[in-house]
Amino acid sequence: MKYQFLKVAAASPALRVADPAYNAKEIIGIIEAQAKKGTELLVFPELCLSGYTCGDLFLQETLLTGCLTALKEVVARTKGHTMLVFVGLPVSCHGKLYNCAAGISGGKILGLVPKSYLPNYNEFYEARYFSPAPEGVSRISLGGGEEGDAVFSAELVFRDEDHPEIAVGCEICEDLWAPESPSVKLAKSGAAVIVNLSASNETVGKREYRHKLLAAQSGKNLCAYVYADAGTGESTSDMVFAGNNMIYENGTCLAESLPFSGEICEAEVDVGFLASERRKLTTFRTDPEHGDRLDASFVTEGDLTLRKVDPLPFVPHDRSILSERAALILDLQAHALARRISQIQAKTAVIGVSGGLDSTLALLVACRAFDLLKKDRRSILAYTMPGFGTSKKTKRSADDLMEVLGVSASAVPISETVLSHFGDIGHDPAVHDATYENAQARYRTMILMDVANKTGGLVIGTGDLSELALGWCTYNGDHMSMYAVNSSVPKTLVKYLVRAEANRLGGRVRAVLEEVLGTEISPELLPPDERGNISQKTEDLIGPYELTDFYLWHFLRRGDGPAKTLYLAERAFAGRYDRATLKKWLVSFYRRFFSQQFKRNCVPDGVKVGSVSLSPRADLRMPSDASAALWLEEAKNL
Repeated sequence: MKYQFLKVAAASPALRVADPAYNAKEIIGIIEAQAKKGTELLVFPELCLSGYTCGDLFLQETLLTGCLTALKEVVARTKGHTMLVFVGLPVSCHGKLYNCAAGISGGKILGLVPKSYLPNYNEFYEARYFSPAPEGVSRISLGGGEEGDAVFSAELVFRDEDHPEIAVGCEICEDLWAPESPSVKLAKSGAAVIVNLSASNETVGKREYRHKLLAAQSGKNLCAYVYADAGTGESTSDMVFAGNNMIYENGTCLAESLPFSGEICEAEVDVGFLASERRKLTTFRTDPEHGDRLDASFVTEGDLTLRKVDPLPFVPHDRSILSERAALILDLQAHALARRISQIQAKTAVIGVSGGLDSTLALLVACRAFDLLKKDRRSILAYTMPGFGTSKKTKRSADDLMEVLGVSASAVPISETVLSHFGDIGHDPAVHDATYENAQARYRTMILMDVANKTGGLVIGTGDLSELALGWCTYNGDHMSMYAVNSSVPKTLVKYLVRAEANRLGGRVRAVLEEVLGTEISPELLPPDERGNISQKTEDLIGPYELTDFYLWHFLRRGDGPAKTLYLAERAFAGRYDRATLKKWLVSFYRRFFSQQFKRNCVPDGVKVGSVSLSPRADLRMPSDASAALWLEEAKNL
């Protein structure tokens, strides 16, 4: 699919034990249906042509011959379809019997993958019939001349001939449970997607265990994992199979067919993201000498139809998870601040409170930190510093917040002092330019720093991740502090954290926090309008924060380029922003991100709470004079 997405599916066909012709018919029906849906990789369960529960019938030549005949029928029906298909069957080779997965595409058998680890415990007695995969690579004859020959190895990697980065490795059921799974070597040899043809019977708790295994395997191997489980058509003499199919991507479950649902599990996996992660993590070491590569054509140029693109990637979807995540983030911030206060033996914490979201969150974190240290909240010195643009609403919110949280509140109006400063430097106060705005921000920071010196305190930074990404801060103004608690919290997440604290604390605190949450985002550096309302609206100037955070996530966390990012944004924000608007703010994002790196290269210490951080000491090593030309050229030409 477009932009290195791959449409995959895992299916558990209705089958009859020891009836290959019937099973082939069911498999072909699914292949035909999935081809119409644009599926590029389709996986069926272990021994699906024969049925997993054949027992001693596996030793019968009649069954083995019937499975080969059925395989050839399935292979023939893949001709004309752009798809890579895996089906399971028993195969006799060199005097031994193997439990195999056949990789087929375009009317050809690309290769046979034998199972490496055979269970021989409880209800599973595979070692009674099958031999484990031999080492190395060979060719075997399946009958029917040259077209019936196939490569035979547990080390095969199936690649798309036009997109070699889209490569697929295969293992079978117990291979996943083994300490040294074949998928580890397959991933190291280039397989970005691992398929597993499985026949895992259903028991209490087993579904949960599968999830843990697949999450760990796909996460540590930085791969997608497509797991196809045997379904209800298997024998129930001693056990039952439920068709619990799953698709994982780097530790995240993208799709699941619930036990006994009979549903086909479908998803679109992001191979481009997996490649980006593998480049980023040097602990993932490739082994290009391992494995035998087979090329086929199975990647199409279809659009995404299944994958939901999250417009708020920094914010958890599930309400219960969101509440738990908010508590964890607030704890991370508070414990980090408490550690810094203890380390330098600060007597006070000094913070500027504007009545906006960021300073509100920082003040809530400071209160938590002081509670952890069992210090009096009155040693939190909170300052409002009303200036030319301060509205009555935000001033009232700041005053109310300081009161209900029980911190020491002070007010230092700055307008007269800033006007005097304008006289000193010869600036006309009627000119509302960067000088007019930044002088206010720098004077406020000077006040806080001097109070900290006077009281033996620590200035708490309030700026968030989104502002750092765009450089939306005044150099040596709000850009500077002694410890930045919000530095890796994006703007779209800030409001959720504040709301979580509102719900936790309740009462009057909640009422005040709701007022803050309802206030428009603004630095309030320009005078209010004639009605006294905020005139300077941040998102009108730098773009909606939901777009900024979306672009930031895909740029730094996913490694996506401009074209892919815009493609995904169109799907995430369909009906809310048109393409022209999305492109406008995408170009703006790249321009601002690159040009403002000089501010990020000298930011104060701050706690990392998520997977994206812009600290020059830990996460983003980027020169201040790096060129944005490549990204801007691609974005502008979209």
